[in-house]
Amino acid sequence: MSENRYWLATLGCAKNEVDSDKLIGQLRADGYVEAEDPSEANLVVVNTCAFIEAAREESIEMILALSDQKSDSSRLVVTGCMAERYGQDLADQLPEVDLVAGFGASLTKPSPTRVSLSPRKDTRANETLLELPRQGTKASWAYIKVAEGCDRRCGFCAIPSFRGDQRSRSAPAIVAEAEALAASGTKEIVLIAQDLASWGLDRRAGASSSPLDVLDSPTPGSQPLVELVDAVAQVVERVRLLYLYPSGLTERLIDTVLATGVPYFDLSLQHASGPHLRRMRRWGNGDKFIDRIERIRSKEPSASFRSSFILGYPGETEDDHDQLIEFLEAAKLDWAGFFPFSKEDGTYAADLDDQVPAELALERLR
Repeated sequence: MSENRYWLATLGCAKNEVDSDKLIGQLRADGYVEAEDPSEANLVVVNTCAFIEAAREESIEMILALSDQKSDSSRLVVTGCMAERYGQDLADQLPEVDLVAGFGASLTKPSPTRVSLSPRKDTRANETLLELPRQGTKASWAYIKVAEGCDRRCGFCAIPSFRGDQRSRSAPAIVAEAEALAASGTKEIVLIAQDLASWGLDRRAGASSSPLDVLDSPTPGSQPLVELVDAVAQVVERVRLLYLYPSGLTERLIDTVLATGVPYFDLSLQHASGPHLRRMRRWGNGDKFIDRIERIRSKEPSASFRSSFILGYPGETEDDHDQLIEFLEAAKLDWAGFFPFSKEDGTYAADLDDQVPAELALERLR
């Protein structure tokens, strides 16, 4: 087996795909080349997902499968959300794993322990991962992750507990990454974050050495994402946005998206019943969502919409479910995903009364 060969498996969302691109860039900088098969690699990496139980099960299955496929002399490293969320427990439960590496931890340098995590309050490791160089791509489109973490505390979501609060990348760094991708042939950039519409709101005023730095010092009532989209649109032919919290879908942002020539709106709605959304600790209701969708369609009839919805969140009544169905019939979304509620340890929803039986959630899903 040749030395310095890696195999990397990625599970989960598009944000994880970006992280894997950055990890590959670091591995290549460390002298590693990609193996054609896990059995030929001396470093096997699994970038895991921990969002819901099904994702964790898939991650564990992948770890065990690669443990069987790799050579006895190669190292098996687990990184990503499961590593950060479960750390030592994951290492204890999976003796097959040589290293559980948190965000930004080295995958190639020797570690004195089987677990390498940053302290919970230290977010620099996450920021280091965001700014790692990424591999070039020959694809016509590419993701750019513009922020890490999330400031919202939706009742069903554990992500802030291990990804932390929102930390937006600087506009110059994002535009520079877009320029590098454009130079390699990328035509479309997909900007992505856990709460994309809030990009830049967490940044504070500082020294400005670039016109783009003004985006990092938002004034009250401003929406820095608008200027960022404009800046990236000067670099590539098309810009697409994932994912937009509905309250952030302002008139300015709508007009900016339409001006890019890609009238696509990926909205984080989750439900349509106002009382139920409040139980979820989220904003909005079906009428407010319809109002925004209709305003967009009045400006651009060909606009496309996508969203996803949770069924069976604690307290969901038949009336709540009926309101969701009525909304879907009126909204006529182009794509919609539906998922049964997954009870996640440490979340607000985990301790709520009125848990919906799994059988009922699946029935509503059908």
